[in-house]
Amino acid sequence: MDTLAQLRAGQLSGITRLDLSCGLTEFPREIFDLADSLEVLNLSGNALRSLPDDLHRLTRLRVLFCSDNLFTELPACLGQCTALTMIGFKANAIENVPGAALPPLLRWLILTDNRLTDLPTELGERPHLQKLMLAGNQLQRLPESLSHCHRLELIRIAANQLTELPQWLLTLPSLTWLAYAGNPLETEADAAALEATASIPWSQLSLAKKLGEGASGVIYQALWEQTKQVAVKLYKGEMTSDGSPLHEMNACITAGIHPNLIRVEGRIVGHPQAQAGLVMQLIDPSYRNLAGLPSLASCTRDVYADDTRFSVGVALRIAGGIASVAEHLHHQGITHGDLYGHNIMWNEHGDCLLGDFGAASFHATSDSLESRALQRIEVRAFGVLLGELLARIDSGLSDEGREALEALQQRCCQPDVLARPGFSEVVRELNSW
Repeated sequence: MDTLAQLRAGQLSGITRLDLSCGLTEFPREIFDLADSLEVLNLSGNALRSLPDDLHRLTRLRVLFCSDNLFTELPACLGQCTALTMIGFKANAIENVPGAALPPLLRWLILTDNRLTDLPTELGERPHLQKLMLAGNQLQRLPESLSHCHRLELIRIAANQLTELPQWLLTLPSLTWLAYAGNPLETEADAAALEATASIPWSQLSLAKKLGEGASGVIYQALWEQTKQVAVKLYKGEMTSDGSPLHEMNACITAGIHPNLIRVEGRIVGHPQAQAGLVMQLIDPSYRNLAGLPSLASCTRDVYADDTRFSVGVALRIAGGIASVAEHLHHQGITHGDLYGHNIMWNEHGDCLLGDFGAASFHATSDSLESRALQRIEVRAFGVLLGELLARIDSGLSDEGREALEALQQRCCQPDVLARPGFSEVVRELNSW
Protein backbone atom coordinates (compact mmCIF):
# COMPACT_ATOMS: atom_id res chain seq x y z
CA MET A 1 0.00 0.00 0.00
CA ASP A 2 1.33 3.43 -0.94
CA THR A 3 1.12 6.43 1.39
CA LEU A 4 -0.08 9.99 0.94
CA ALA A 5 3.24 11.21 2.34
CA GLN A 6 5.14 9.35 -0.41
CA LEU A 7 2.84 10.82 -3.06
CA ARG A 8 3.24 14.39 -1.77
CA ALA A 9 7.01 14.01 -1.49
CA GLY A 10 7.25 13.01 -5.16
CA GLN A 11 8.62 9.57 -4.25
CA LEU A 12 6.15 7.69 -6.50
CA SER A 13 7.11 9.31 -9.79
CA GLY A 14 6.87 6.91 -12.73
CA ILE A 15 4.73 4.25 -11.05
CA THR A 16 2.03 2.49 -13.07
CA ARG A 17 -0.16 1.50 -10.08
CA LEU A 18 -1.16 3.58 -7.05
CA ASP A 19 -2.97 2.16 -4.00
CA LEU A 20 -4.16 4.68 -1.40
CA SER A 21 -6.41 3.76 1.52
CA CYS A 22 -5.99 6.31 4.29
CA GLY A 23 -9.37 7.85 5.09
CA LEU A 24 -9.36 10.20 2.11
CA THR A 25 -12.32 12.58 1.88
CA GLU A 26 -11.00 14.40 -1.19
CA PHE A 27 -9.11 13.28 -4.28
CA PRO A 28 -5.40 14.18 -3.82
CA ARG A 29 -4.46 16.53 -6.66
CA GLU A 30 -0.89 15.24 -6.51
CA ILE A 31 -2.12 12.13 -8.33
CA PHE A 32 -2.11 14.20 -11.52
CA ASP A 33 1.68 14.40 -11.23
CA LEU A 34 1.66 10.70 -12.19
CA ALA A 35 -0.33 11.25 -15.40
CA ASP A 36 2.54 10.19 -17.67
CA SER A 37 2.69 6.67 -16.19
CA LEU A 38 -0.35 5.83 -14.02
CA GLU A 39 -2.46 2.95 -15.40
CA VAL A 40 -4.13 1.45 -12.29
CA LEU A 41 -5.57 3.61 -9.52
CA ASN A 42 -6.99 2.00 -6.38
CA LEU A 43 -8.75 4.38 -3.97
CA SER A 44 -10.87 1.72 -2.24
CA GLY A 45 -11.50 1.92 1.49
CA ASN A 46 -11.69 5.68 1.86
CA ALA A 47 -14.49 8.21 2.45
CA LEU A 48 -14.69 9.74 -1.02
CA ARG A 49 -17.96 11.11 -2.41
CA SER A 50 -16.72 12.57 -5.70
CA LEU A 51 -13.89 12.64 -8.22
CA PRO A 52 -12.47 15.70 -10.01
CA ASP A 53 -14.08 16.76 -13.29
CA ASP A 54 -10.66 16.77 -14.95
CA LEU A 55 -9.90 13.12 -14.15
CA HIS A 56 -9.40 12.63 -17.89
CA ARG A 57 -5.98 14.26 -17.46
CA LEU A 58 -4.85 10.78 -16.36
CA THR A 59 -4.56 9.81 -20.02
CA ARG A 60 -3.05 6.38 -19.37
CA LEU A 61 -5.57 5.32 -16.72
CA ARG A 62 -7.01 1.89 -17.62
CA VAL A 63 -8.28 0.59 -14.26
CA LEU A 64 -10.01 2.47 -11.43
CA PHE A 65 -11.10 0.96 -8.09
CA CYS A 66 -13.20 3.07 -5.71
CA SER A 67 -14.95 0.36 -3.67
CA ASP A 68 -15.97 0.91 -0.03
CA ASN A 69 -16.37 4.68 -0.31
CA LEU A 70 -19.40 7.00 0.00
CA PHE A 71 -20.39 7.62 -3.62
CA THR A 72 -24.12 7.96 -4.30
CA GLU A 73 -23.68 8.39 -8.06
CA LEU A 74 -21.16 6.99 -10.51
CA PRO A 75 -19.06 10.07 -11.38
CA ALA A 76 -19.82 11.44 -14.84
CA CYS A 77 -16.14 12.38 -15.28
CA LEU A 78 -15.32 8.69 -15.86
CA GLY A 79 -16.91 8.87 -19.29
CA GLN A 80 -14.21 11.32 -20.44
CA CYS A 81 -11.38 8.90 -19.60
CA THR A 82 -10.67 7.53 -23.06
CA ALA A 83 -8.30 4.73 -21.96
CA LEU A 84 -10.41 3.52 -19.03
CA THR A 85 -11.60 -0.09 -19.46
CA MET A 86 -12.28 -1.34 -15.91
CA ILE A 87 -14.31 0.40 -13.20
CA GLY A 88 -14.94 -0.96 -9.69
CA PHE A 89 -17.32 0.82 -7.28
CA LYS A 90 -18.41 -2.05 -5.04
CA ALA A 91 -20.08 -1.37 -1.66
CA ASN A 92 -20.85 2.33 -1.96
CA ALA A 93 -24.36 3.81 -1.82
CA ILE A 94 -24.78 4.38 -5.56
CA GLU A 95 -28.35 5.01 -6.68
CA ASN A 96 -27.69 6.48 -10.11
CA VAL A 97 -25.46 5.65 -13.08
CA PRO A 98 -25.51 8.46 -15.65
CA GLY A 99 -24.98 7.31 -19.20
CA ALA A 100 -22.23 9.92 -19.47
CA ALA A 101 -20.26 8.10 -16.76
CA LEU A 102 -19.54 5.09 -18.99
CA PRO A 103 -16.24 5.41 -20.91
CA PRO A 104 -16.19 4.31 -24.56
CA LEU A 105 -13.78 1.39 -24.05
CA LEU A 106 -15.57 -0.01 -20.98
CA ARG A 107 -14.84 -3.74 -20.65
CA TRP A 108 -15.42 -4.59 -16.99
CA LEU A 109 -17.89 -2.83 -14.65
CA ILE A 110 -18.30 -3.67 -10.94
CA LEU A 111 -21.27 -2.10 -9.14
CA THR A 112 -21.89 -4.89 -6.60
CA ASP A 113 -23.64 -4.08 -3.32
CA ASN A 114 -25.09 -0.63 -4.06
CA ARG A 115 -28.64 0.78 -4.30
CA LEU A 116 -29.33 0.70 -8.01
CA THR A 117 -32.91 0.37 -9.22
CA ASP A 118 -32.19 1.05 -12.88
CA LEU A 119 -29.37 1.27 -15.41
CA PRO A 120 -28.94 3.60 -18.38
CA THR A 121 -29.55 2.60 -21.98
CA GLU A 122 -25.99 3.71 -22.78
CA LEU A 123 -24.64 0.61 -20.99
CA GLY A 124 -25.67 -1.45 -24.02
CA GLU A 125 -23.81 0.96 -26.29
CA ARG A 126 -20.40 -0.10 -25.02
CA PRO A 127 -19.34 -2.76 -27.56
CA HIS A 128 -16.31 -3.94 -25.57
CA LEU A 129 -18.34 -4.83 -22.46
CA GLN A 130 -17.26 -8.29 -21.33
CA LYS A 131 -17.83 -8.51 -17.56
CA LEU A 132 -20.72 -6.95 -15.60
CA MET A 133 -21.04 -7.30 -11.81
CA LEU A 134 -24.41 -6.09 -10.45
CA ALA A 135 -25.20 -8.43 -7.52
CA GLY A 136 -26.71 -6.96 -4.37
CA ASN A 137 -28.72 -4.08 -5.79
CA GLN A 138 -32.45 -3.41 -6.26
CA LEU A 139 -32.69 -3.82 -10.02
CA GLN A 140 -36.13 -4.76 -11.32
CA ARG A 141 -35.04 -4.94 -14.95
CA LEU A 142 -32.01 -4.76 -17.21
CA PRO A 143 -31.75 -2.31 -20.11
CA GLU A 144 -32.76 -4.04 -23.33
CA SER A 145 -29.85 -2.32 -25.04
CA LEU A 146 -27.57 -4.94 -23.41
CA SER A 147 -28.82 -7.30 -26.11
CA HIS A 148 -26.31 -5.56 -28.39
CA CYS A 149 -23.35 -6.49 -26.17
CA HIS A 150 -22.23 -9.50 -28.16
CA ARG A 151 -18.93 -9.74 -26.26
CA LEU A 152 -20.58 -9.94 -22.82
CA GLU A 153 -19.36 -13.17 -21.22
CA LEU A 154 -19.96 -12.82 -17.49
CA ILE A 155 -22.88 -11.18 -15.71
CA ARG A 156 -23.75 -11.26 -12.00
CA ILE A 157 -27.32 -10.14 -11.22
CA ALA A 158 -27.90 -12.15 -8.04
CA ALA A 159 -29.73 -10.64 -5.06
CA ASN A 160 -31.78 -8.06 -6.97
CA GLN A 161 -35.54 -7.69 -7.60
CA LEU A 162 -35.82 -9.30 -11.03
CA THR A 163 -39.07 -11.19 -11.58
CA GLU A 164 -37.93 -12.75 -14.86
CA LEU A 165 -34.88 -13.27 -17.01
CA PRO A 166 -35.28 -11.29 -20.24
CA GLN A 167 -35.40 -13.45 -23.36
CA TRP A 168 -32.59 -11.53 -25.04
CA LEU A 169 -30.25 -12.35 -22.14
CA LEU A 170 -30.59 -16.06 -22.85
CA THR A 171 -29.61 -15.59 -26.49
CA LEU A 172 -26.44 -13.52 -26.05
CA PRO A 173 -23.86 -15.32 -28.21
CA SER A 174 -20.91 -15.01 -25.81
CA LEU A 175 -22.65 -15.28 -22.41
CA THR A 176 -20.82 -17.97 -20.44
CA TRP A 177 -21.04 -17.31 -16.69
CA LEU A 178 -24.43 -16.18 -15.32
CA ALA A 179 -25.49 -15.82 -11.66
CA TYR A 180 -29.05 -14.80 -10.74
CA ALA A 181 -29.79 -16.41 -7.35
CA GLY A 182 -31.77 -14.48 -4.78
CA ASN A 183 -34.20 -12.81 -7.18
CA PRO A 184 -37.98 -13.31 -7.03
CA LEU A 185 -37.74 -15.24 -10.32
CA GLU A 186 -35.89 -18.16 -8.74
CA THR A 187 -37.62 -21.46 -7.90
CA GLU A 188 -38.63 -22.60 -4.44
CA ALA A 189 -35.75 -25.08 -4.43
CA ASP A 190 -33.48 -22.49 -2.89
CA ALA A 191 -35.62 -21.94 0.20
CA ALA A 192 -36.23 -25.68 0.60
CA ALA A 193 -32.55 -26.60 0.63
CA LEU A 194 -31.94 -26.06 4.34
CA GLU A 195 -34.55 -28.64 5.23
CA ALA A 196 -32.93 -31.31 3.07
CA THR A 197 -29.71 -31.99 4.97
CA ALA A 198 -28.52 -33.21 8.34
CA SER A 199 -27.89 -30.76 11.17
CA ILE A 200 -24.54 -30.96 12.96
CA PRO A 201 -24.27 -29.22 16.36
CA TRP A 202 -21.37 -26.80 16.70
CA SER A 203 -20.49 -28.51 19.98
CA GLN A 204 -19.49 -31.66 18.05
CA LEU A 205 -16.79 -29.80 16.09
CA SER A 206 -13.24 -28.90 17.08
CA LEU A 207 -11.61 -26.46 14.66
CA ALA A 208 -7.96 -26.89 13.75
CA LYS A 209 -5.88 -25.03 11.17
CA LYS A 210 -7.28 -22.61 8.63
CA LEU A 211 -7.19 -24.11 5.12
CA GLY A 212 -8.27 -21.14 3.06
CA GLU A 213 -10.46 -18.09 2.73
CA GLY A 214 -12.59 -16.75 -0.09
CA ALA A 215 -15.09 -13.97 -0.63
CA SER A 216 -17.92 -15.97 0.91
CA GLY A 217 -16.28 -17.67 3.88
CA VAL A 218 -13.38 -19.28 5.72
CA ILE A 219 -12.53 -22.99 5.55
CA TYR A 220 -10.95 -24.86 8.47
CA GLN A 221 -9.76 -28.37 9.05
CA ALA A 222 -11.76 -29.82 11.94
CA LEU A 223 -12.49 -32.91 14.00
CA TRP A 224 -16.09 -34.09 14.12
CA GLU A 225 -17.17 -36.00 17.23
CA GLN A 226 -13.47 -36.34 18.12
CA THR A 227 -12.95 -39.04 15.47
CA LYS A 228 -13.58 -37.88 11.91
CA GLN A 229 -11.40 -35.41 9.99
CA VAL A 230 -13.59 -32.94 8.06
CA ALA A 231 -13.56 -29.46 6.55
CA VAL A 232 -15.74 -26.71 8.02
CA LYS A 233 -16.79 -23.69 5.98
CA LEU A 234 -18.09 -20.74 7.99
CA TYR A 235 -19.93 -18.23 5.84
CA LYS A 236 -19.33 -14.51 6.27
CA GLY A 237 -22.90 -13.50 5.44
CA GLU A 238 -21.69 -10.53 3.39
CA MET A 239 -22.63 -9.75 -0.20
CA THR A 240 -19.96 -10.97 -2.63
CA SER A 241 -19.51 -10.23 -6.32
CA ASP A 242 -21.37 -13.48 -7.06
CA GLY A 243 -24.27 -12.93 -4.65
CA SER A 244 -25.31 -14.00 -1.15
CA PRO A 245 -23.15 -16.66 0.57
CA LEU A 246 -26.30 -18.22 2.00
CA HIS A 247 -27.49 -19.04 -1.51
CA GLU A 248 -24.13 -20.71 -2.06
CA MET A 249 -24.73 -22.87 1.00
CA ASN A 250 -28.20 -23.86 -0.24
CA ALA A 251 -26.81 -24.82 -3.64
CA CYS A 252 -24.05 -26.97 -2.08
CA ILE A 253 -26.72 -28.86 -0.14
CA THR A 254 -29.10 -29.31 -3.07
CA ALA A 255 -26.28 -30.47 -5.37
CA GLY A 256 -26.32 -33.87 -3.67
CA ILE A 257 -23.74 -36.60 -4.09
CA HIS A 258 -21.49 -37.09 -7.10
CA PRO A 259 -17.90 -38.41 -7.42
CA ASN A 260 -16.75 -35.01 -8.73
CA LEU A 261 -18.33 -32.97 -5.92
CA ILE A 262 -17.03 -32.26 -2.44
CA ARG A 263 -19.43 -34.20 -0.21
CA VAL A 264 -21.54 -32.19 2.23
CA GLU A 265 -21.92 -33.93 5.60
CA GLY A 266 -24.41 -31.44 7.01
CA ARG A 267 -25.09 -27.86 8.05
CA ILE A 268 -23.93 -26.38 11.32
CA VAL A 269 -26.46 -25.44 13.99
CA GLY A 270 -25.89 -23.79 17.35
CA HIS A 271 -22.93 -21.60 16.42
CA PRO A 272 -22.41 -19.11 19.29
CA GLN A 273 -22.60 -16.12 16.89
CA ALA A 274 -25.35 -17.80 14.82
CA GLN A 275 -22.90 -18.04 11.93
CA ALA A 276 -24.01 -20.23 9.02
CA GLY A 277 -21.72 -23.06 8.01
CA LEU A 278 -21.29 -26.46 6.43
CA VAL A 279 -19.36 -29.57 7.39
CA MET A 280 -17.78 -31.12 4.30
CA GLN A 281 -15.47 -33.86 3.14
CA LEU A 282 -11.79 -33.08 3.76
CA ILE A 283 -9.98 -33.05 0.41
CA ASP A 284 -6.81 -35.07 0.11
CA PRO A 285 -3.76 -32.74 0.03
CA SER A 286 -2.68 -34.22 -3.33
CA TYR A 287 -5.41 -32.11 -4.96
CA ARG A 288 -4.54 -28.62 -6.21
CA ASN A 289 -6.22 -25.86 -8.19
CA LEU A 290 -6.27 -26.37 -11.93
CA ALA A 291 -5.78 -22.67 -12.71
CA GLY A 292 -5.48 -19.23 -11.19
CA LEU A 293 -8.12 -16.50 -11.16
CA PRO A 294 -8.54 -14.21 -14.16
CA SER A 295 -6.22 -11.19 -14.09
CA LEU A 296 -6.98 -7.56 -14.85
CA ALA A 297 -5.63 -8.19 -18.35
CA SER A 298 -7.34 -11.53 -19.03
CA CYS A 299 -10.69 -10.26 -17.64
CA THR A 300 -12.81 -13.42 -18.05
CA ARG A 301 -10.08 -15.99 -18.70
CA ASP A 302 -8.24 -18.06 -16.11
CA VAL A 303 -4.49 -17.78 -15.76
CA TYR A 304 -2.54 -21.05 -15.97
CA ALA A 305 1.01 -21.58 -14.79
CA ASP A 306 3.43 -21.58 -17.73
CA ASP A 307 4.46 -25.18 -17.04
CA THR A 308 0.93 -26.61 -16.78
CA ARG A 309 0.81 -29.59 -19.13
CA PHE A 310 -1.35 -32.74 -19.27
CA SER A 311 -1.21 -36.15 -20.86
CA VAL A 312 -4.24 -36.85 -23.03
CA GLY A 313 -5.51 -39.36 -20.46
CA VAL A 314 -5.42 -36.87 -17.61
CA ALA A 315 -6.96 -34.06 -19.68
CA LEU A 316 -9.82 -36.27 -20.85
CA ARG A 317 -10.41 -37.56 -17.32
CA ILE A 318 -10.72 -33.98 -16.06
CA ALA A 319 -13.00 -33.01 -18.95
CA GLY A 320 -15.16 -36.09 -18.51
CA GLY A 321 -15.48 -35.58 -14.76
CA ILE A 322 -16.52 -31.95 -15.08
CA ALA A 323 -19.01 -32.68 -17.87
CA SER A 324 -20.49 -35.48 -15.76
CA VAL A 325 -20.91 -33.35 -12.64
CA ALA A 326 -22.37 -30.47 -14.67
CA GLU A 327 -24.92 -32.90 -16.14
CA HIS A 328 -25.75 -34.03 -12.59
CA LEU A 329 -26.23 -30.45 -11.38
CA HIS A 330 -28.52 -29.60 -14.28
CA HIS A 331 -30.68 -32.62 -13.42
CA GLN A 332 -30.98 -31.14 -9.90
CA GLY A 333 -32.08 -27.79 -11.38
CA ILE A 334 -28.79 -26.04 -10.61
CA THR A 335 -26.45 -24.08 -12.86
CA HIS A 336 -23.02 -23.67 -11.31
CA GLY A 337 -22.52 -20.21 -12.81
CA ASP A 338 -18.76 -20.24 -12.28
CA LEU A 339 -17.53 -23.31 -14.15
CA TYR A 340 -13.86 -22.36 -14.35
CA GLY A 341 -10.49 -24.02 -13.99
CA HIS A 342 -9.80 -22.02 -10.82
CA ASN A 343 -12.81 -23.71 -9.18
CA ILE A 344 -11.58 -27.21 -10.03
CA MET A 345 -9.27 -29.25 -7.78
CA TRP A 346 -7.32 -32.05 -9.48
CA ASN A 347 -4.55 -34.56 -8.90
CA GLU A 348 -1.93 -36.11 -11.14
CA HIS A 349 -4.26 -38.97 -12.11
CA GLY A 350 -6.92 -36.59 -13.46
CA ASP A 351 -9.33 -37.07 -10.56
CA CYS A 352 -11.14 -33.76 -10.08
CA LEU A 353 -13.65 -31.96 -7.87
CA LEU A 354 -15.79 -28.97 -8.82
CA GLY A 355 -16.11 -26.48 -5.97
CA ASP A 356 -17.21 -22.91 -5.14
CA PHE A 357 -20.98 -22.63 -5.57
CA GLY A 358 -21.02 -18.89 -4.92
CA ALA A 359 -22.53 -18.14 -8.33
CA ALA A 360 -24.91 -21.13 -8.45
CA SER A 361 -28.57 -20.53 -9.30
CA PHE A 362 -31.71 -22.65 -9.37
CA HIS A 363 -33.87 -23.27 -12.41
CA ALA A 364 -36.88 -25.44 -13.18
CA THR A 365 -36.09 -29.14 -13.65
CA SER A 366 -38.77 -29.46 -16.32
CA ASP A 367 -37.65 -29.06 -19.93
CA SER A 368 -38.38 -25.60 -21.34
CA LEU A 369 -36.72 -23.14 -23.66
CA GLU A 370 -35.53 -21.15 -20.63
CA SER A 371 -34.05 -24.11 -18.73
CA ARG A 372 -32.46 -25.43 -21.91
CA ALA A 373 -30.89 -22.03 -22.64
CA LEU A 374 -29.58 -21.66 -19.09
CA GLN A 375 -27.95 -25.07 -19.33
CA ARG A 376 -26.45 -24.34 -22.77
CA ILE A 377 -24.94 -21.11 -21.45
CA GLU A 378 -23.03 -23.29 -18.99
CA VAL A 379 -22.04 -25.65 -21.81
CA ARG A 380 -20.14 -22.71 -23.30
CA ALA A 381 -18.17 -22.44 -20.05
CA PHE A 382 -17.26 -26.10 -20.43
CA GLY A 383 -16.23 -25.41 -24.03
CA VAL A 384 -13.84 -22.71 -22.81
CA LEU A 385 -12.40 -25.15 -20.24
CA LEU A 386 -12.04 -27.91 -22.83
CA GLY A 387 -10.12 -25.52 -25.09
CA GLU A 388 -7.77 -24.66 -22.23
CA LEU A 389 -7.12 -28.35 -21.56
CA LEU A 390 -6.54 -29.12 -25.23
CA ALA A 391 -4.02 -26.29 -25.50
CA ARG A 392 -1.96 -27.93 -22.73
CA ILE A 393 -1.90 -31.59 -23.81
CA ASP A 394 1.73 -32.57 -24.35
CA SER A 395 1.45 -36.21 -25.40
CA GLY A 396 -0.75 -38.99 -26.68
CA LEU A 397 -3.24 -37.08 -28.84
CA SER A 398 -3.36 -37.90 -32.54
CA ASP A 399 -4.18 -35.30 -35.18
CA GLU A 400 -7.50 -37.05 -35.77
CA GLY A 401 -8.28 -37.06 -32.06
CA ARG A 402 -7.41 -33.40 -31.69
CA GLU A 403 -9.66 -32.49 -34.61
CA ALA A 404 -12.57 -34.39 -33.03
CA LEU A 405 -12.12 -32.74 -29.63
CA GLU A 406 -11.70 -29.31 -31.17
CA ALA A 407 -14.93 -29.87 -33.11
CA LEU A 408 -16.71 -30.69 -29.83
CA GLN A 409 -15.21 -27.58 -28.24
CA GLN A 410 -16.43 -25.42 -31.11
CA ARG A 411 -19.94 -26.86 -30.90
CA CYS A 412 -20.03 -26.05 -27.20
CA CYS A 413 -19.02 -22.44 -27.90
CA GLN A 414 -21.04 -21.69 -31.02
CA PRO A 415 -23.00 -18.41 -30.87
CA ASP A 416 -26.44 -20.03 -31.33
CA VAL A 417 -27.17 -20.93 -27.70
CA LEU A 418 -29.83 -23.59 -28.27
CA ALA A 419 -27.77 -25.28 -30.99
CA ARG A 420 -25.09 -26.24 -28.47
CA PRO A 421 -25.10 -29.84 -27.20
CA GLY A 422 -26.41 -30.58 -23.72
CA PHE A 423 -24.11 -32.15 -21.15
CA SER A 424 -25.63 -35.61 -21.69
CA GLU A 425 -24.41 -35.50 -25.28
CA VAL A 426 -21.02 -34.11 -24.22
CA VAL A 427 -20.58 -36.91 -21.67
CA ARG A 428 -21.48 -39.58 -24.24
CA GLU A 429 -18.95 -38.19 -26.72
CA LEU A 430 -16.16 -37.99 -24.15
CA ASN A 431 -16.94 -41.50 -22.87
CA SER A 432 -16.49 -42.84 -26.40
CA TRP A 433 -12.74 -42.19 -26.19
